[in-house]
Amino acid sequence: MFETRLARRIFKGFAVVALLSGLGVGVLLGALWLEHRTEITLPTPTGPFAVGRATYAWADEAHLDTLAPVPGTKCELLVWIWYPAAAGPSAATMDDYLPAPWRAADAPPLIFRLLTRDLSKVHAHTIRNADVSPQRRSYPVVIMRAGASANVTNYTTLAEDLASHGYVVVGFDAPYRTFVVVFPDGRVITRTPENNPELCLGRQDQEPCANRLLAAWTADMAFVLDRLQQLNDADASGKFTGRLDMTRVGVFGHSFGGAAAALFCHEDARCKAGIDVDGAPHGSVIQTGIDRPFMFLLSGQGDFSSDAEIRQIQADMQSIYDRLPPDRRLRIAIRGANHFLFSDDGALLKSHIVMGTLRMFGILGIEGRRQLAVTAYCVHSFFDAYLKEGSVSRLNISSPLYPEIQVLK
Repeated sequence: MFETRLARRIFKGFAVVALLSGLGVGVLLGALWLEHRTEITLPTPTGPFAVGRATYAWADEAHLDTLAPVPGTKCELLVWIWYPAAAGPSAATMDDYLPAPWRAADAPPLIFRLLTRDLSKVHAHTIRNADVSPQRRSYPVVIMRAGASANVTNYTTLAEDLASHGYVVVGFDAPYRTFVVVFPDGRVITRTPENNPELCLGRQDQEPCANRLLAAWTADMAFVLDRLQQLNDADASGKFTGRLDMTRVGVFGHSFGGAAAALFCHEDARCKAGIDVDGAPHGSVIQTGIDRPFMFLLSGQGDFSSDAEIRQIQADMQSIYDRLPPDRRLRIAIRGANHFLFSDDGALLKSHIVMGTLRMFGILGIEGRRQLAVTAYCVHSFFDAYLKEGSVSRLNISSPLYPEIQVLK
């Protein structure tokens, strides 16, 4: 859902928009409510494969959750897997964008609903209970991490597109750090306030605060890869047995998830290529770097950080970039893109009122769906170059189809 800082800026702008356009408050609210209830479909995946989705609830009996409010709590994750599917989609087999129990638990306050979609009206492209496509023996695996406390399903557009290009995309929601997690047994666990990464910003202990959270985030990634290996060895359903190429693992994330991707690729040799989507890096990776292919994918519009914070973020990224292998590093910006719209919000914000407000306040430079299209192209092109068999050693990501891409040296 919306990041709080972005939502506040939009609300502040609505009064100005209403005044300049002559719209009454009632008309403005009515238009927003009508859009809230309108059916909408996410962008169509661009790859040749249909897409399936499976979910798992995994518990790590060997480790305790260091971010849980009650000591001694075991680690648990709700895992979402998007994958190349065997059959083409049909209306009867399409899965919900977000299951009903999650929609009930994730309902925003009424005022915020004006800026969001009724998620029961949002349609994705995922096939329910599909078999894995037989076109290839196995598929590379990509771990996907959401930004801040967002649910990973809020990045369905990127997950579906990547899966349609022949990847098994694995995202997960973690209790006490994801905004809300709904388990199959009916438990609903919300994020504890102290685990909100945004609260680390601007504090004197910003780095220790961020590093405490990142340690748990990267541990979650390691646990997921351990369980994926077990799933590949012997999936009880038979769906994924032998279908995951665990020698070709990529990791990417947005915002704080991008910081986690960078740190994980520094720490865990199982990561063969990674992408940080507009995330400020933290931790030891800044001083010691990454020794495998890595890309920074940046927005053209900021995340409302101060100038001093932005300069520090740029310096930290430069430190990592300088230590990357010269023939396996990339740093690009999407002109006009906004930090907060790399998620499905970029596809769901279509109101002329909302978009006009974003442009008026310099928050958005290109249309949200266009930003997602450019992002999806960059993500699957990078992983194609470094995770697929016969891949080249260096990627030329520039394309006349996407002039918004700016390659940074």
